[in-house]
Amino acid sequence: MSQINDSIQIPDHLSGQRLDVALAELYPDFSRSRLKHWIEQGQVLLDGQQVKPKTRVIAEQSLQLDVVFEDANPACVAEAIPLDVIFEDEHLLVVNKPAGLVVHPAAGHADGTLQNALLHHAPACQNVPRAGIVHRLDKNTTGLMVVAKTLEAHHALVAQLQARDIHREYQAVVQGVMTGGGMVEQPIGRNPHDRKKMAVREQGKPAVTHYRVLHRYRAHSHIHVQLETGRTHQIRVHMQYLRYPIVGDPVYGGRSKLPPAASEQLVAQLGAFRRQALHAWRLSLSHPANGGALQWQAPLPDDMQRLLEALQQDSEQHDSR
Repeated sequence: MSQINDSIQIPDHLSGQRLDVALAELYPDFSRSRLKHWIEQGQVLLDGQQVKPKTRVIAEQSLQLDVVFEDANPACVAEAIPLDVIFEDEHLLVVNKPAGLVVHPAAGHADGTLQNALLHHAPACQNVPRAGIVHRLDKNTTGLMVVAKTLEAHHALVAQLQARDIHREYQAVVQGVMTGGGMVEQPIGRNPHDRKKMAVREQGKPAVTHYRVLHRYRAHSHIHVQLETGRTHQIRVHMQYLRYPIVGDPVYGGRSKLPPAASEQLVAQLGAFRRQALHAWRLSLSHPANGGALQWQAPLPDDMQRLLEALQQDSEQHDSR
């Protein structure tokens, strides 16, 4: 059994929303039906009063939750898994996630996840939904993630995400030579032919990705990407939509393409690159307790560094001929 005993104020951006809608945004780890049940059972109070799920909320109203519930998923246990912690205080921590580390327990990954590691590193995270994880990276995407250590920090960070005040910047290597940067504004939803994949679909959720070219090679580009929204596989799907899929992407990348007369080193590097060449490079947000501006950077992982070096050497060899 788990318990939530929490009191927060309705943030400005949710003013005018129905209580059940606002609650779903503030507690995204719980289903809408479960939250509605809590409201109807009087376990959610607005300014100390029991109200209906359709009640409209106003900014700065007090919201109180006092609920005891049975976990929908098996308990996640603490595991001594090494973490690359970039920053930590009593409110939050920032980790540099390596390739191969799954964020949450799921089918086929019951343990050995980032969530298991966080519970060992910071036991207080057990009192926060999903051990404080407020955003995700795919298993084989590397880079920065912020984690809340308290319920108050969790609410503040979720609110920043919803208001698009957390800025997530990535670096990627894509197939093809881009002529310039731009923006992709295409909705993303489940692929109707393969439920494990996402796709650009008219009935999908809005998704916006900004990108610019950092360096061009003979048949590839090194790019900077900034998310405006955070849909599942967003960068990978949008790059595929542009026909510049990410190198090594096993789902959306297609067959690897080599430039004519590619160097042996480049052939070896591209052949050995078995994950998407995507790295969450920079993360910016406001501190959930004091509002101070925070920013972190994580250098490119070794495999991406080696790939870029091989691309550069291949380009220089052909330029000198």
